[in-house]
Amino acid sequence: MKLHSNFTIMLVAIAMMACSSPKDRVEVWVSKADSSMLLEQQPGINFSNDQVGEVIDVDTNQLCQKVNGVGAALTWSSAYVFKNYLTPEARLQLFRELFTPEGIGINVVRLTIGSSDFSQGNHSYSETPDTSLSNFSLDMDMGEVVPMMREILAVNPDITIIASPWSPPAWMKTSNSMVGGSLLRQYYGVYAGYLVKYIKTMQELGIPIYGITVQNEPEFGTATYPCMLMSAQEQNEFIRDYLGPRMAQNDLKTRIILFDHNCDSPQYPISILNDSVTRRYVDGSGFHLYKGEIEALCSVHDAHPDKNIYFTEQSGGGWAPNFGDNLLWYSETLMVKAMRCWSKTVLLWNLALDENDGPKNNGCSNCWGVVQVASNGAVKRNAEYYALGHFGKFVAPGAVRLVSNGQSVSNVAFLNPDGSKVLIAVNTSSQPAGVTVKCSGRQFAYQMDGREVVTFRWR
Repeated sequence: MKLHSNFTIMLVAIAMMACSSPKDRVEVWVSKADSSMLLEQQPGINFSNDQVGEVIDVDTNQLCQKVNGVGAALTWSSAYVFKNYLTPEARLQLFRELFTPEGIGINVVRLTIGSSDFSQGNHSYSETPDTSLSNFSLDMDMGEVVPMMREILAVNPDITIIASPWSPPAWMKTSNSMVGGSLLRQYYGVYAGYLVKYIKTMQELGIPIYGITVQNEPEFGTATYPCMLMSAQEQNEFIRDYLGPRMAQNDLKTRIILFDHNCDSPQYPISILNDSVTRRYVDGSGFHLYKGEIEALCSVHDAHPDKNIYFTEQSGGGWAPNFGDNLLWYSETLMVKAMRCWSKTVLLWNLALDENDGPKNNGCSNCWGVVQVASNGAVKRNAEYYALGHFGKFVAPGAVRLVSNGQSVSNVAFLNPDGSKVLIAVNTSSQPAGVTVKCSGRQFAYQMDGREVVTFRWR
């Protein structure tokens, strides 16, 4: 029984298995690269003295970062397909599947502040020059993004929301356009006020913003969709002298997350965090992995261990079409390695796109969403969906990562607020691999097949 084959039947089956399973057994959930099993629950296994393969020690006495969870971006395009291609009943069913532990347990959502490459044109919340921002309006988000976000919060009110700008209003930039250019120094204070207005207005709409990144991909410029170059020096000055103080003056609890770009430039966030004044306003650093290596997150954490790490974007797409390879890559690289490098989140790009990988705004031509929502209402789940599910379904918000070892089988472990433990293990080899998991004086053994993702949960 696959998760997507019949959601209602799945819920009944899970409930029956939960009622009949002794508390001293280990839950086992499996996905295989060949799609023969996809987030499918297997019979529970007993704790025993049996030992096979590699020993994975899970240490409940060594606590690492507290995690928010995993998720994806509710771009305008994602909101559009949800609103326009699904009936209210179908949308509610899909949102329950996406945003509750009975489904895949997404509990973090990224929003765009103004337009991105997956928006309806290039628009901001202040379209004409006005340093007082009296013309500020969220009208562009009121048709799709705001109502869909509200529906998601109705299903899961504990969603963590991170928001990111692709560009300030055109009139604040050297290019006089939302495409290209940089922020004019004379508007640093006005733009800080603009971001504060966004946070406060969203709060008034019942959408609490946990954190904002200062600029999406500040080292990338394009001639086709909203973007802005912002050097580390510029971002440092903007946070230190304008955004940080403005948010403090307004007593906002929203966190400032810097960088929000690729793993090939760890020195960018490190250099800003080296400023003793700026770092007082900064919660942490955000990362993408279109370039570089995921271990860059570890290097930034090592340089500033008191500041948080967030993985904020990665997209799947037609450049990597193999389902099994994608399942293993996302599971190992992001769910395991990013978390082992101290990340509090793993966020993918578009939560949903249509059968033509759109609607789009002159951006990526073949990016796809976590799910595809076709114009006829049909829903397709991509490999990213199952990778997210192996984490979000089992690791609750507020869980703490535990130290775990292991070489041949990639793994990461967590302690949930309710006391349950979770281990996510990924065997990327085509050969089987046995694992013996030891934790708090007990152990269990399991034989993993080749190219398999397994989540274990026990008390």
